Parts: sequence; structure tokens; C-alpha cells
Amino acid sequence: MPKKPAERTDRSAVRSLLRLWPYVRPVRVRLFTAAFVAILASCLGLVIPLVLKWMVDGPVADRDPGGVWLGALYLLLLGIAEALLFGLRRWLVARPLAGVEASMRADLYRHLQRLPVAFHDRWASGQLLSRGTTDLMLLRMFLAFPLTFLVVNTATILVGFVILFAQDWTLGLVLLAPAVPLMILCSLFETKYSVVARRAQDQVGDLTTVVEESVLGIRIVKGFGRHRSQAQAFRALSHRLRTTELGKARLLAGIWALITAIPELAIGAALVLGTIQVADGTLSAGTLVAFLSTALALRWPVESIGFLLAMSQESATATDRYFEVMDVAEEPGAAPVREGAPATGPGMVFEGVEFRYPDADPGSPPVLAGIDLHIRPGETLALVGGTGSGKTTLTALVPRLHEVTGGRITLDGEDIATMERSRLRELVSVAFEEPTLFSATVGENVTMGAADADEQQVRRALSVAQADFVHRLPRGLDTEVGEQGLSLSGGQRQRLALARAVVGEPRFLVLDDPLSALDVHTETLVEAALRQVLERTTAVVVAHRPSTVMLADRVALLSGGRIAAVGTHQELLRDNAEYAWLMSGAGNEPAGPVDASAAPVGEPATPPPAGPVGELSTPVGEPAGPHPATSVSTPVQQVPAEEGSAR
Repeated sequence: MPKKPAERTDRSAVRSLLRLWPYVRPVRVRLFTAAFVAILASCLGLVIPLVLKWMVDGPVADRDPGGVWLGALYLLLLGIAEALLFGLRRWLVARPLAGVEASMRADLYRHLQRLPVAFHDRWASGQLLSRGTTDLMLLRMFLAFPLTFLVVNTATILVGFVILFAQDWTLGLVLLAPAVPLMILCSLFETKYSVVARRAQDQVGDLTTVVEESVLGIRIVKGFGRHRSQAQAFRALSHRLRTTELGKARLLAGIWALITAIPELAIGAALVLGTIQVADGTLSAGTLVAFLSTALALRWPVESIGFLLAMSQESATATDRYFEVMDVAEEPGAAPVREGAPATGPGMVFEGVEFRYPDADPGSPPVLAGIDLHIRPGETLALVGGTGSGKTTLTALVPRLHEVTGGRITLDGEDIATMERSRLRELVSVAFEEPTLFSATVGENVTMGAADADEQQVRRALSVAQADFVHRLPRGLDTEVGEQGLSLSGGQRQRLALARAVVGEPRFLVLDDPLSALDVHTETLVEAALRQVLERTTAVVVAHRPSTVMLADRVALLSGGRIAAVGTHQELLRDNAEYAWLMSGAGNEPAGPVDASAAPVGEPATPPPAGPVGELSTPVGEPAGPHPATSVSTPVQQVPAEEGSAR
């Protein structure tokens, strides 16, 4: 999870909210019209005290029942007109603001798809979800109500005070006296509330993350009986959020009490002073009634200031949180072709490749350094190495899930950094170690590897992956696999992921230990079918088991972030102690170089306790001799390994 931004008290809410203008601009006419209609409706409410003044000083004083009924009719018509205008305002803003929210959510989703993988590694998914749901809902509510009524109430207060001063300027000054203290209080409130509002919205994101992780990991939670600890973690976060929300409530209650009490005191003072003036004959009773009615009509616009400011601060915070994500730079596009760059051969070439994670310390050693490999067209290279040696990181560089920080990778002589990502990912297909399926049908999951694949291609890919179980599902290819494909077994998910990788018959294939979840018999069948696919493509296969290594023409040993040796499987078994140890599964790491004369080709110098490596290296149904794809002898390249770390 990223570090939370420092809580700032100097942030301008207005400046933050102005960033919404590009989204509001297309619907500005309807919003301005709605604001005008609301101002008109609110001002109609201020006409009611003038009608009351006319009634008190006229028909009531003259004891004219007809005039009283006429005045009552005027009041009724004014009330109906006010209600209709407010209803029209609501109709004007409902549809366009729903469109604004949908547009912002679509932009956020589209932007998230284009952000680097490193961004998603740092950010908790719950924080992103809360920005796309809760924060956008707050912004829609702000545009629909607080924004409009901040304008409407300001206009109403100005018009109301004009009417008050026109009736009696001395009483008007009495009501205007609290304006300065109220402005100071509102400024202090904004400063404190913005900090608490930001804290609360970040805590909602944390809570969302815990809920999401608990739901997605429900099998682990139940399997290890950790429901109590998860519940405790949830309760702790809920209690923290509750404490923050109570702090918000206390601030809001305090400002509301002061904003309500101070104007009430002013109205009380005006009432006393006005009564004295009526008794002295300097003010008519109707004028006093109209003055007090106007003052009471202004109570809601004044008292709502605290509520509207609170919602505005929360909306400004939501805007900041939204643009925190939107301001992150997207993945870089195609780089310009470097003039004078030496040409590389056909196939897949790694030339001096170096990689360091973006969030790594500046002085830390690179995860990968000095990677030089040439995989010829139609050749399959197995990538072997211990845990943390950088195998998965290296394969992630080919489809540009991460950007190389040094050197280059070329496909058929073209630098991948100069390719548009859409074209690159048409050329390169990947199958990751952790098979990820989507809440969609089997067919839709497979065709994510090639959107234009027809049913025949899908069935061929399923056959290669030995995923014939699909045809026994209730609806075949149209069967929904559920969220993350959890309705299927691990082996079934992995086979569908492999089918997705090969369905488009890609020119380049990257497989990260694609058979780890399969049983021995299924693995043998998949290998036999996959071998035919690999003959027609250039591939890199991350391998942990001898049977997977046997799919490759050559093997590269990755150690400490560097290529330690390259050769055929049999050659590395004979000449490289680390490789022999990795393939044997022995418990102790090799202490030094292996005497090549101590063991025949195909077996390590020191057989592991379980038996000779030659037996482990031969998959079921394969002869014990050299693999047909490795019959051409390739000199073994030995490269000293350096200390390093990888993810």
C-alpha cells in the first residue's frame, strides 16, 4: 500500500474542486439553468414576508376578510410555484450528473488499465476501489446539492439582506453584526474538517482492502481457522474509522451549534428592538412582521453553511484522492528508434539487459544485470534458477510489464521499446505461474489471448492444454467459471491459462512454469501437445522440474540476477554443479565446481540421495538418452554469478 499523503491544512478546497471543470463543462448549461431556477425559487420564498406585511397593514388592520383570503391565495400560489421550481431543478441535474459520475469512473478504470504494473504493486486494491465508488458518489452528491445550494443560499442571503435594509436599516445592522464571527468560525472549521475528512476516506479504503482480501482469501481464512483474527483486524479498522467519524460529527455539531445560536441571538435582539420601535410608533406592526419573517426565512440558508462546507470539504478530499491516481503517469509509449543502434539477429535477443524496480533504493544492486541471450527463431529456451534469481522478472520484461532500465530486448531485430504495446502484445503471448481467470465463460477466458479466435482455434488450444474437461462442464465453453475461476481446480485453471496463451498461435511465447499444478500423467500429455506448438514459435519457458526443461532446445541458468551458464540440459548437468543441484532436488547446495570426469553425460557428479539425476530428468514415456531437440552440441557458457535479489 502506498504511503498515505501527509495531512495538509493549506490545501485550497476551491482549487481542488475546480479540477472537476473538464467533466462538468459538457453539462454546464443544465447546471447553470438549475442554479438559476433554484435561486428564483428561493427568492420567491422571500416574497412571502412582503405579502404578510401587506396583509397585516392592509386587510387585517382594516378587518377585510376578502383581502385576507386574497392574501392567502397569493401565499398558496407562491408556495406551489416554489415547489415546482425546486422539482424542476432536481430534474435538470439528475441525468447529467449521473453521466458525469459515469464518465469519471470510466476514465479512472481506463487509466488504471494503462498504469505500470509497479503502480499496482504499490497500491492496495481497496484504496482504488474506494476512489472509484465512494469518492465518486460523494462528488456526484456535491455537484447535485452542496455546489448548487452554496450559490443559491449566497444569493438568497444577499437578496434577503437587501429586503431587510429596505424595511429598516437599524434592525438590518443588528442582524448583520454576527457576519464577521461566523466567517472566522467557518474558516477554522474548514481547516480542521479537511484533515479529518481525508483521514476518514483513507480509512474507508483500508477497510475495503481488508474486506476484499478476506472474501478473496476465504479458503485460506477457513482452512487455517483464522476467521477470529480476521474479524479482530476488521473490528480494529472499523473502530478506528468510527473514532474518526465521531471526530467529524463533533466538529460538525460544534459549528452547527454556533452557526445556529449566533444568528438566533441576533434575531432575538432585533425582535426586542423592533418591538420598542413599534411601541414608539416609529415602525409599523406589518413591517416588523415582514422583517422577522424575512429573517426567519434566512435561517436555513445561514444555518446550512456548516453542513454545506462539510460536504464541500469531503468532496474536495474526494477530488484530491481521485486525481492522485489520475495524475500518475501512464506506461510510456513507443520510444523513438535509436539511430546507429547495432542490428541484432532474428528471434528474441536480450542485449545487456539490466533491471531495477522503480521503488528500489538508488544504491541497491539491480535485480538483473548484464543479461545477454539469443533465442533463435523456432527455438525454445528453458530458464532455470533458484528462488529469487529473477526468472519471473526477466520474463515480465518481454511483454513490457516492466521497462528495462538498461540494455534492450529485440524481437526479430526490432527493439520492443520502439513498439506500440498493442502490437507487442499481439506478437508475444504469456502464461503466468499463477493462473488468473475472470468472472466470465470458459470461452471468453480463453479468447482473451486472441479476441478474433474462432471456435476451431479455441478447441485446438484446449486440446493442446489437455483441457478436455471443458466439454464435460454443464454448458461447455459457455460455462461461467466464477470469480477468479475458483469453481475450477488449480490444475484446470492452469490448463485454461495455457490454452489462452497458445490460442492465438503467437510468434513469441513466454511461459512461467505453466505445468506446476498438473499431475504427472496430465503433464506428460500436455508436454507432448505443447512440443508441437513450440516447434512453430520462439519461446522462453521458466522451468523448475526436469520434465519441463526437456521441452527446451537449450537451457539458461540464472543465478544472482545474471546468466551463469547456457547449454543443453545434458551439458549443464555434466558441467555445472548449481544446475545439477537444482535438477536433483538435493538438500545441500553445491560447495564448488563439479569434476566433469566424475560422472557420465546426463548424470551429476554426485548423485542425489533419491537416485541419479538422469532418471529424474527423463519424463514419463521418454527415452533416457539425449532429447531430440538437444542433439546439436552447444558449448557451455560459464558466467560468474554475483549477489542480487529478485522478486
